[in-house]
Amino acid sequence: MKLIDHSPASLADYTAAQVAAVVPDGSRDAMAAVIGRHIDEALARVGHCIDRVAMWRAGEFNYLHSSQYCIYLYYLANTIWKQERDAGAATRLFLLNKALNAIDLFYEIEMPKVFFIGHSVGIVLAKATYGEHLVLYQNSTVGRHRTDIPVVGEGVIIYPNSAVIGRSRVGDGAVLSQGSRVVNAEVPAGAMAFPGENGGLTFRPAPSDLLSDYFRL
Repeated sequence: MKLIDHSPASLADYTAAQVAAVVPDGSRDAMAAVIGRHIDEALARVGHCIDRVAMWRAGEFNYLHSSQYCIYLYYLANTIWKQERDAGAATRLFLLNKALNAIDLFYEIEMPKVFFIGHSVGIVLAKATYGEHLVLYQNSTVGRHRTDIPVVGEGVIIYPNSAVIGRSRVGDGAVLSQGSRVVNAEVPAGAMAFPGENGGLTFRPAPSDLLSDYFRL
């Protein structure tokens, strides 16, 4: 994968410098070292995702593209956590992502191998189950309630200001229209959900070709 204006080594140093600016605790050298050990794996994961997003140029990562960089910081933190269980380094990257992109995406969460973030601002994601080809937009929330954890199927699109909470289940190919609130409820596979009366939901069939606007399937 081509890195715009960077090599893996320079990107690792750049990322460590950003971490040092957000968390100025003297850890820059240690962060540069741990990032350097795992950046190749993280970039391979980023590249796999980018290559399958229809609106992004395949085989190219631009550190100035905020959505791509947001996904990169998640994959980097998650890779470091998986490989070294270094909570300090992973947390610093999580905090950097939160500061830059206003997203709450913890490094322990298992995100799909392929997902798309339209606009990251205000996205909050719990340790839920997420299917492949997930689409997320601003101010969308997936949240647990006590021990109740949502399950989000494959090919799900969550438009702005929507939420999936508690023991909710969102079926494969479902779409949450803007402002939908799924609380301890189910969205059938292939359905498009709309806000209904008294906090409920109404459904109609989702467009069959909508996902192809986002991904190279």
